[in-house]
Order: sequence, then C-alpha cells, then structure tokens
Amino acid sequence: MSKSITFIVQPGGQLRGEARVPGDKSMSHRSIMLGSLAEGVTHVKGFLEAEDALATLQAFRDMGVQIEGPVDGCVTIHGVGKHGLKAPQKELYLGNSGTSMRLLSGLLAGQPFNTVLTGDKSLSGRPMKRVTEPLAAMGADIKTTEKGTAPLEITGRAGRLQGIDYIMPMASAQVKSCLLLAGMYAQGETSVTEPAPTRDHTERMLSGFSYSVKQEGSKISISAEGKLTATDIDVPSDISSAAFFLVGASIAPGSDILLKHVGINPTRTGVISILRLMGAGIDILNERVVGGEPVADLHVVYKPLKGIDIPEELVPLAIDEFPVLFVAAACAEGQTRLSGAEELRVKESDRIQVMADGLHLLGVDAQPTADGMVIQGGGKIGGGVVVSHGDHRIAMAFAIAGLRASAPITIIDCANVNTSFPEFKNLAKTLGLALICEESADGKGS
Repeated sequence: MSKSITFIVQPGGQLRGEARVPGDKSMSHRSIMLGSLAEGVTHVKGFLEAEDALATLQAFRDMGVQIEGPVDGCVTIHGVGKHGLKAPQKELYLGNSGTSMRLLSGLLAGQPFNTVLTGDKSLSGRPMKRVTEPLAAMGADIKTTEKGTAPLEITGRAGRLQGIDYIMPMASAQVKSCLLLAGMYAQGETSVTEPAPTRDHTERMLSGFSYSVKQEGSKISISAEGKLTATDIDVPSDISSAAFFLVGASIAPGSDILLKHVGINPTRTGVISILRLMGAGIDILNERVVGGEPVADLHVVYKPLKGIDIPEELVPLAIDEFPVLFVAAACAEGQTRLSGAEELRVKESDRIQVMADGLHLLGVDAQPTADGMVIQGGGKIGGGVVVSHGDHRIAMAFAIAGLRASAPITIIDCANVNTSFPEFKNLAKTLGLALICEESADGKGS
C-alpha cells in the first residue's frame, strides 16, 4: 500500500550551518542516458538517488544496459554504444518524471524496436504534444491519448528519421534535449532554435562524451555522425534543491548558511539573480569548473527583501524555483509581479493556482494571472492546512514558509518529495526548520 506523507511545520526559527544538497536532477538523468549509449564504462559521482532519476536508470536496465549502483551517489554504467539498446520486455514505467518521458521519446523514436512509455497519474496528465509534434515532423511514429498525454506508444523508425530545422515556440530544455537526442539517429542535420536560453546540460554533456554539437547564437545543431565515448561525471548539487534553503535563509532573521558544491550553470541561476534583485544577501564563493559545469559554494545571510517586477528574461532560468520564490515574495516588503510564466500551469501541478490557493489560505494576498502572479508582501503569514496536490516543489515551498509563519502549517500529500529530494526532511531539520514528517498507509496521519 502506498504511504501518505504529511509535513507539519512549527512556526519561526532560523537556518544556520552548512550543507551539501543532493546531486542535480537534470544531470543525473542525462548521465544515465548518455552513459548507456557511450562506448566504454562511465563512472558517475554525485548521482541523485531519488525516484525520478532512478526511473531513468531502471528504463535503461530494462533495455539491456548493465548499471551498477547507485551506492552513495556512485553509479557505474557499462555503455552499449549508440545502437546497442535492446527492446524492453514490458512498458517503461517512468513514475512522475517528465524529463525521462520527454527525453526518452526522442531517443526511442530512432531505435529498431517499439516501446510504450507510461507514468503515474500526475505525469499522465502532462502535455506531450510539444515533443511528439516536432518528432512527427522528423518522421517519428508516436501515439498519445486524444488529449496528447501518456501513455506514449513509440514505433521505432531506425534509419528513417530526417533532420529538421525547428524553431521552438516556447523555451523548454526538455523539448530541445528531446530533439537533439532524436537528431543523433536522423539523416542530415537537426537544429533547434530557442526563443530564450534554457538549461544546456544536454549540450554540455554531449560534448563531455566527445559528441559534436554546434552552437551558433540560439541555434544548436547535431547530426548522426559521431559516437559517444565513455567519461567520468561528477554531478554538482542541484540548485533547484538548494533554492529552498536560499529562500529560507533569506526570509528568516538571524539565518546564516553555507551550501557547498552547488551547480551554478548560467542557464540555471535565475533564482540567485531574482533573490539578489529583491535584496537577498547571497555570496558566490570558491567558483570552479567540475566536468564542464560551473560549481560554487553559496553563502546566504538574512537581509530584508523587497518586492520587484521579475524580469521576463530570468523566467526560463528559474522555472522550477517559482513555488519557493512565491514564498520569498510573500515575505518581501511591497508588491512582486511575475509574468511570462504560463509554463508553470503544466508542471507536476498547476503551480500558479496551487501556490496562490495555499498562500491565500495562509493569509497572503496572492492573485494568480494567466501567466504568473501578483503578490502583496510584507504582511503576516498565518498557519493552516495546505494541499500540495502531490507536487514535490509545492510541498517543500510551504515547509519553508513555516520560518515566517505565526502558527503551524500542515502540508498534505508530500510523498512526491521523494521524486527529487528525499533528504529534504533531514537536511531542513539539521539546518533549523522545525519540521515533523508523519507517514501513514491510509492517508490519515499517525
């Protein structure tokens, strides 16, 4: 029977100390995918042992790849080469992981076998036409439900995909990565032009595996010429996970934390830029490059925040961090306005509506708009019972809100925190958040 998890946060407190949050989720996914297709043995350190990344790992095991681990974040992948995957014996179940489903759809479209990709209830409601339509233009054969959602039935079209020149209608690293992976199996050149920069881990990691990727401005191109050569990968800490503590220390008076070895890829640092514009005291220390990715230690001390209009060019660079940034806005003096973020409505939940509802319940003036939110900050955050709708980032954001609340906050439906950040509970408690986690088999707390 599946467990129901409830978070109960006592009000107040501060965050102090140092921590290393778990490895980056995006890079953990891609290390398994590219390591599996490489020639030779790839060693990964810092792999995120959470449900989403483990779903990708299991999918490649199901396609005949020998993978050892993970043990303490270490994984050894015995690559089968670009054309060495085997037909899985059953459907590939990807749990809650949109990254796994969207990237694999591109990779599997050019294989010599058929596959079916399925997921949990949340993933089965997320839009997949954004990848299946451009893939169809390349000659892929992928069936979705009438709503354009999973399960995805992929008929392998080995040798029959054609490269396309795709101008993306919206900024999405998952769509870009999906098409680049399909391009490794397509005739001619596949190029993707993005309307705004998005995370570039796929391009960087392809280069790390010695696969040629061309970049001219906002256009990225790839072809089927080339092979992946095994390499060693050291995955930095996930800035999306660090974001909860960046905000927590920024809103709780007396806080002073050091987060170590955090990935500061410039396509991911929107959360730091936005918090600094609000007046946060964040210092970037000890900058270095590890395995082609920039890494640093982040020192955060409490400083009062002020409301801002969030610059639209920063939105794609912080798309996963907005749930907790809304909490920062609630604690900031004055109005914070977000626009250009309609993508948030089709994440694990409708993050605009769910956050607005929860903040409203806690006494915050938060008005949702079609593509963002307007928050009047500086008032009191009260207590109450909020529902995360099974969305891990919503659950963790409301837990952090407890630092500035005047009464306890109870957060229902937190089991999916395990999809991205199973250590959140312990790390938050170690740094000073008064968090109690209740598990029950029947959803009734214990």
